[in-house]
Amino acid sequence: MDFNLSAGMFDSELNFNPLVSDKTYDVMILGGGPAGLTAAVYCIRKGVSTGLIVKEIGGQVALTAGVENYMGYRYINGVELVQKFKEQVFQFGIDYDEGTAVQSIDAGDIKKVHFEDGRVFSAKALIIATGKSWRKLGVPGEEEFRGRGVAYCSTCDAPFFSGKNVVVVGGGNSGVEAAIDLARVAEGVTMVQFLEKLTGDTILIDKLSAFKNVRVIYESEVTSIDGRDSVESVSVKNRKTGVVDQIAAQGIFVEIGLIPNSGIVKGLLQLNQAGEIMVDCSCRTSVPGIFAAGDVTDVPFKQIIVAGGEGAKAALTACNYVLNR
Repeated sequence: MDFNLSAGMFDSELNFNPLVSDKTYDVMILGGGPAGLTAAVYCIRKGVSTGLIVKEIGGQVALTAGVENYMGYRYINGVELVQKFKEQVFQFGIDYDEGTAVQSIDAGDIKKVHFEDGRVFSAKALIIATGKSWRKLGVPGEEEFRGRGVAYCSTCDAPFFSGKNVVVVGGGNSGVEAAIDLARVAEGVTMVQFLEKLTGDTILIDKLSAFKNVRVIYESEVTSIDGRDSVESVSVKNRKTGVVDQIAAQGIFVEIGLIPNSGIVKGLLQLNQAGEIMVDCSCRTSVPGIFAAGDVTDVPFKQIIVAGGEGAKAALTACNYVLNR
């Protein structure tokens, strides 16, 4: 199914209204992934005035080929699941803005959200649910075959490559873990590591060595991803010799890390070394009235269902904060 997830997708929905600049919202939510959209549902049901700022609807879920571990669905395409989330929010109605980048946040008694286009919106409480972004390879074919062989989450998508040949890019913990996940189901796994050795934890590398269907190509990089309707091969260049080999594969997992989308709160909220927002068990950040949920936080296990639960928790905590002011 082909849903329109581009900027302005809510324009035709009458229950979605533009954010109002001269209004102070009870809660303003930044983020359109599982955490942000779940938080929106919970805030609206609590009866607090709610604003939603969405840069890209769906977040990482929209890039996931298929989901088999979200309760209620034996299998659902990532784009379809995002549509379900959107419909859940739509039934209540909400003020929203989509596609405009947030420039900065003021953390006074009334929080101010400054947009790059000069607009400013106010709220008594903020929920930051801006998620993470996969580091991209930036090579030809990556965007073209996204969701059609190009994947970024082995936990989500490994089962769909049962009996197939796949490439894993990256030799750190995420790359080694992905290779282990895939080796259990795939015909063959080829790891492409930029450096001369794997850099994952020893315990993970030892576990990987037990699989006979995994090979590692060192000091190499992917130069292109090729195919017709889906991924069919991956071009890999040796960094020393310059020789390019073409590896037959039906999938490629890009596992070179994730970047927390926390730049707008750097210097404002307490972050860990990875740049994740640090929260307590109630999703409170280091600044009163600002809460955070989902993959942008230091909560472990970056999964759709975990992000949704954290979004609900952040919303309930934020609502209590507002109602008890």
